[in-house]
Amino acid sequence: MSTFISFEGIEGSGKTTQLRRLAENLRRRGGEVCLTREPGGCPIADDIRRILLHPDSRAMVPRAELFLYAAARAQHVEEIIRPALELGQVVLCDRFIDATLAYQGFGRRLDRQLIEDLNRQAAGGLMPRMTLLLDLPVEVGLRRARDRNALAFDAEGRFEEESLDFHRRVRRGYLELARRHPERIRIVEADGTGDEVASRIEKICSTFFGEAW
Repeated sequence: MSTFISFEGIEGSGKTTQLRRLAENLRRRGGEVCLTREPGGCPIADDIRRILLHPDSRAMVPRAELFLYAAARAQHVEEIIRPALELGQVVLCDRFIDATLAYQGFGRRLDRQLIEDLNRQAAGGLMPRMTLLLDLPVEVGLRRARDRNALAFDAEGRFEEESLDFHRRVRRGYLELARRHPERIRIVEADGTGDEVASRIEKICSTFFGEAW
């Protein structure tokens, strides 16, 4: 049942919650699941994550941000994702290469061909078999994210400080990627209750896994 599924979405889309719910669902069905995230997932990448997401890093220039994401991904893929796939596990990853295209390509307006080349190098050609894109209005997602950060002990709110226009570009980027790659990226309407969103994801997964579901 080894496969690689990524979750994507704007800030506050609920992807982390839904990823955990899917992991529990798969484990109930007897699957071995590796739950991970980007940036992060292993000690070196987690150190890079703290730099990337901390509000004190607001002076970081876009190209430096891009290369840090690539460095974290290279370590994460080789240390966590590939070994888990080789063990026959289902890898569920909170963000992967599409996030870099959406945030640094569409959001920061960096060269998308450069990002695609860098993604291939950092991931060693590894791609998710399926990507679940949780989509909802930017205003709703940002409100959720800022409410969440107000209660958090760890400071990871640098992107929530970006302008509304930035987040709208990110969302448009995600939807454009879904249009380009319909065979891989499945859009999930995320403006609803947790149970409603989980039900939509379960329907997609029942088709994706087939008899194994």
